[in-house]
Amino acid sequence: MSRRTFLSLGSNLGDRRAHLRSAVDSLPDVVAVSPVYETDPVGGPDQGAFLNIVVQLETDLTPGALLGLCHRIESGAERVREERWGPRTLDLDIIWMDGVELSTDRLTIPHPRWKQRRFVLAPLRDLAPELVSERDLQLADGAVRVVEDL
Repeated sequence: MSRRTFLSLGSNLGDRRAHLRSAVDSLPDVVAVSPVYETDPVGGPDQGAFLNIVVQLETDLTPGALLGLCHRIESGAERVREERWGPRTLDLDIIWMDGVELSTDRLTIPHPRWKQRRFVLAPLRDLAPELVSERDLQLADGAVRVVEDL
């Protein structure tokens, strides 16, 4: 069964735009891609600005299979996990899947902090305004600026 699914993608190391483009090109079942936002980091160490997007999929992948694919795409971008919320070439998070509520030690859907982060909410609102209220956006942490389309 195909499910509407939203992934958040971010990059703040190397050729940020190329990392995002390559990740989108590696994803199956892409329906839409938000504009690119440049965003201030939220949490973690002092680091450079991110480019962030949200991608909508219509996929029949299970949450676990999709998580595995996200990790493989991150590895392909030479993502290194040394410091929590540290700088990275590429970060892919499953934000939301139609009809899925899941909480395991490996994966939680909806993403546990999706409503706290403006870098997720602003591009998500471009694709699914019914999921993000103006109030949600105002209460979220971080500054975002639309850059352009990917």
